[in-house]
Amino acid sequence: SIEASGTTMAQFNDMSSSGLEQLPTGERPRGGFAFDLCSRDQQIGTSIAAGGGRLPQAMKTGTTIVGVIYKDGVVLGADTRATGGTEVCDKNCEKIHYLSDNIYCCGAGTAADTEKTTEMISSQLELHRLNTGMQSRVVTAVTLLKRMLFRYQGHVSAALVLGGCDVNGSHLYHIYPHGSTGKLPYVTMGSGSLAAMSVFETDWKEDMEEAEAIEVVKQAIRAGIFNDLGSGSNVDVTVIRKPEVGGGTTVMRGFDTPNEVADLRAGYTRPKAIVVPRGATAVLSKEVSLSELVTVEDAPEPMAF
Repeated sequence: SIEASGTTMAQFNDMSSSGLEQLPTGERPRGGFAFDLCSRDQQIGTSIAAGGGRLPQAMKTGTTIVGVIYKDGVVLGADTRATGGTEVCDKNCEKIHYLSDNIYCCGAGTAADTEKTTEMISSQLELHRLNTGMQSRVVTAVTLLKRMLFRYQGHVSAALVLGGCDVNGSHLYHIYPHGSTGKLPYVTMGSGSLAAMSVFETDWKEDMEEAEAIEVVKQAIRAGIFNDLGSGSNVDVTVIRKPEVGGGTTVMRGFDTPNEVADLRAGYTRPKAIVVPRGATAVLSKEVSLSELVTVEDAPEPMAF
């Protein structure tokens, strides 16, 4: 798109390095996210757009993500479509991220931001467990996430649904990109959140059994898939159980596949006009001489010890 706008790569490099404010290399943060080049990138994008081109867009998850508390734990759910603008970039994107054995987090927003944010917090929780010798608390993960997101004032596009179980019971939070949080018995986020919320408002009840909670989550994600263009493909479900009922977590990738096309393709017959039979192309000559390509030598005697 740079060439299409009439801007050469040399001009692009000149724009990226001249007349634009940048932090000295020594003052840039050594870890985490860095936004010191945002102003430069915006000016470059404006210049290219003026010539009719456009910069590549970040891949976003579109997304329907949900969570619900049931009698013995928490159930999280997500769709699996990732989009870049109006194009589907990934049909089987994993949006339920691991934080610890008893805490998982669904992410909506920019795919790279949700992936990196949860990865960084998971690392911090592991260090905390090594220092304390205790299982991670859900509120610890929420505090780390909300502090990090607030520090970047919403520039990290990560909208999260966090669920987990610890010694204090089952917990479910939603976390917005600016760092605000809420604790609720059921939550939805993402572009398909309104469709999913309609299912929860209709079917949710207190002290549901595990099977009932999984079914409600599945139907909520399906509502997002079929009513929101940014959501699609399959339903992923993760179940986190309380310690007093044995604990443990079950991750179910591809729990439901409402858009499976195998049966449709199996029932479709290709027109004979476009099916090329074997042997339709004539072979003019065929000659293979292995002796010219392969050299056979005796192996040396093995070394004695």
